[in-house]
Amino acid sequence: MNKQIIHTDSAPAAVGPYSQAVAVVPNKTVYLSGQIGLEPGTGELVSENFDAQVRQAFANMQAVIEAAGGTLHQVVKLTLFLTDLSKFTAANAIMAELIPEPFPARSTIGVASLPKNAQFEVEAILAL
Repeated sequence: MNKQIIHTDSAPAAVGPYSQAVAVVPNKTVYLSGQIGLEPGTGELVSENFDAQVRQAFANMQAVIEAAGGTLHQVVKLTLFLTDLSKFTAANAIMAELIPEPFPARSTIGVASLPKNAQFEVEAILAL
């Protein structure tokens, strides 16, 4: 297996021992680490507002996708993590606005907590 580490300063730096994304080549599959609503420049949550965190997390994810040489059209799987599943409809609406059709496969998981007290996290798998 040939592994290529993906990194961009347009998304927040990793807050632990992991890479923003890892590509497996020559048939390039890219596995993105989860993104929360951190502002890349400060490493702080963009807001306490759920929708703002979702939008920032997707923007961070898109920055890593672009650093890997991909686009949102190449996302084949998303996993969403929510600390409050009652906000599932709001997350769906934002995702439908930002992710192009045909939509990728997706799982949504309710979790007790996320790093930095985020309310939302998204991770992705790309096929380039």
